[in-house]
Amino acid sequence: MGDKFQLRCYSYLDRMQPQYAAFVGTVTQGDLPTEGMAALYIEVAPGNEVFRLVDIAVKATEARPGAQVVEREFGMFEVHSHSQAEVLEAGRIVLDRLELKIADRVKPEIASVQVITNIDPYQAQLLNRFRRGSMLVPGETLLVVECAPAAYINYAFNEAEKGASIKLIHVSSVGRFGRMWLSGSEAEIITARNAAVKAIDELEGVKGK
Repeated sequence: MGDKFQLRCYSYLDRMQPQYAAFVGTVTQGDLPTEGMAALYIEVAPGNEVFRLVDIAVKATEARPGAQVVEREFGMFEVHSHSQAEVLEAGRIVLDRLELKIADRVKPEIASVQVITNIDPYQAQLLNRFRRGSMLVPGETLLVVECAPAAYINYAFNEAEKGASIKLIHVSSVGRFGRMWLSGSEAEIITARNAAVKAIDELEGVKGK
């Protein structure tokens, strides 16, 4: 690949959690995923490369494409399957074609973490205007996590849902930063925060440019 190519995200989800899978179903324009499926998110620069990479992945495996997004700077796509092996094979084939390894991906970083207790009714209403997940209820504790590259936020939420009883409010995974909003009791939000931050911190990669 050229010097300007960047594998910004390579993020494998071994098992999509119930809320996360349901949320993805509300925003995806491709094949609808369901709970328990494995998924792979790949983000690259320049963005137009995703068209070729999706074609490679779906022709060579039974993994189905759920997202294919290109914006000003980056491109991102997602594939999923009930078979973890098929998803992993899709990733392997894409990396082989790019002549790259997983270790060549950009290492994600947490940009900000906010825990807001006892959400005010007016703040809840503002957030509920754009959410595609559950309603934020006044009095709940809200967690907002921001990371870069953006597509890793999907992995962060999926891991948070594994370890805590929380509600998914919204996830945004396109652009320079990914963000997730989730709510629950203060104790569960702290557990979810720790799980999300740990998941991001443990991913290996190279320093982003």
